[in-house]
Amino acid sequence: MSTKTKKVLFVVTSHDKMGNIDRQTGLWEGEFAAPYYTLADAGYDITIASPKGGVAPIDPFSQIPQFATDATKRFDGDEAVQAKLKNTVLLSSVSESDYDAIFFPGGHGPMWDLAEDLTAAKLIETFYQHNKPVSLLCHGVVALKHAKAANGEPLIKGKRVAGFTNGEEEAVGLTQVVPFLTEDLMISLGADYQKGDDWSSFSVVDGLLITGQNPQSAELVGEKLLEALTNA
Repeated sequence: MSTKTKKVLFVVTSHDKMGNIDRQTGLWEGEFAAPYYTLADAGYDITIASPKGGVAPIDPFSQIPQFATDATKRFDGDEAVQAKLKNTVLLSSVSESDYDAIFFPGGHGPMWDLAEDLTAAKLIETFYQHNKPVSLLCHGVVALKHAKAANGEPLIKGKRVAGFTNGEEEAVGLTQVVPFLTEDLMISLGADYQKGDDWSSFSVVDGLLITGQNPQSAELVGEKLLEALTNA
């Protein structure tokens, strides 16, 4: 690969309603911030895209003090990056050929839009076919739902994958609110689903596929994605 600046595509949710309950959702701030700064500090150019373009909603719950990290504190004072999240690129307008990797942070929003977004699924397939890292974190892994391998089977069939656990979903009281459970989805697609203890930092790498379990895994996933890009 040439010495030109490497570019990474971040795909975030456009969805801001938590099912049929009166609660806002969206992107989980910490899952975006840690990988963003890990890559940006290493000189990577990051484009943020979403299904609807424009403002990407941030889950207000992810902004309460108990979930603050060094990365979220930095983001909270970073008007330039905040502006990028308020003016995301329309997902259908992006091309795999312009980027070196793709990353999907979580938050509950993806359960309603990215899980069923065939544009996102096709992008994942294309990045994978072109030997580029595909990374997804927490609920972001649901974007794999409709991604297919060349043989037409689920892309993650037989592959080691992590994602938000059933136990974690139960702990936050949303088992009956979400349209499906992330862990159950991964297993139903034939993945070799793996997990650490609930709320522990846990990430799995299987070839080009880099996945993480939960918000606590954000920094680790960012580091593993950076490592994959560095070695590409």
